[in-house]
Amino acid sequence: MDRRSFLAGLFGLIAPSLAAEAQQPRKVWRIGVLVPTTEAAAASYVAVSRQALRALGYVEGTNLLLELRYSERDDGLPDGAADLVHRKVDLIMTTATPATLAAKDATTKIPIVMVAVNDPVQSGIVASLDRPGGNVTGNALLLPEITVRQLQLLKEAVPKASRIAILGNLANPSVRLTAAALQESSRALGVSIELVNAQRVEDFDPAFAIMVARQADGIIAMADPFVFAHMARVMELALRNGLPAIAFFRESVPSGVLMSYGPSLVQAMQRAAVYVDKILKGTKPADLPVEQPTKFELVINLKTAKALGLTIPQSLLLRADQVIE
Repeated sequence: MDRRSFLAGLFGLIAPSLAAEAQQPRKVWRIGVLVPTTEAAAASYVAVSRQALRALGYVEGTNLLLELRYSERDDGLPDGAADLVHRKVDLIMTTATPATLAAKDATTKIPIVMVAVNDPVQSGIVASLDRPGGNVTGNALLLPEITVRQLQLLKEAVPKASRIAILGNLANPSVRLTAAALQESSRALGVSIELVNAQRVEDFDPAFAIMVARQADGIIAMADPFVFAHMARVMELALRNGLPAIAFFRESVPSGVLMSYGPSLVQAMQRAAVYVDKILKGTKPADLPVEQPTKFELVINLKTAKALGLTIPQSLLLRADQVIE
């Protein structure tokens, strides 16, 4: 057999195999996303998740399909979680405690990657941070510890403050846990705290009426999805009533918050995407320790301070990661 005939015959054997391989459908990963707020409020963070997943090689329309479910009310989250399970997604991403609890109740088999959950151990989501067990892992916020620090910072910015309102959705278990953690710290600072509930948009006006009637000197806006989604309205009312506020995420500062202190929610989303990638490649959620934030940012808004007639101590300004003039 001459060389040309040999190569032709060899190609004839290989070509069908190559063609068959080329025709094999590429795996399309179906990821469910359960978000405890409105689509509009979550848009920028969903975009961050998309970008982070794309950087890891997951492209919508090619090898990724995102199933997005939103519910501003906690009682709508179980239906969203059940629908994702029914659609047999490969993995579920959740944000905050209520959505993560809803997903965990809906499935013990589908992996769940949580983002920005308060205390997943105390909430019963994982067995421990180092060895979560089960089908849930992701990252936590250390909310009670950070909120205690927020109280200290607000007291430093407003030294005469004696009563601080804690604004949050009491239907969220993490809000109740955090409020309890503040009791001892508030006594040490000589401050009393007033827990004020807001679960619906209509609750904000009466909530602020309560704060004013009880002579609150400032507000801690809790790291609660509902409050965060309506931060612009919260700050409108805070400024109208002359109440300085501190929030968890720096994204709240442009809405008029005096200060923010906490970890980066964007970074938490990006880290969650890394866990998604690891799980889709075969790592079990039980073997991935729950990550905790290592960097905390203090942002101070001097525009808001001026509007409130406050002078922020220089010692506090020097510790800020960013000062908005």
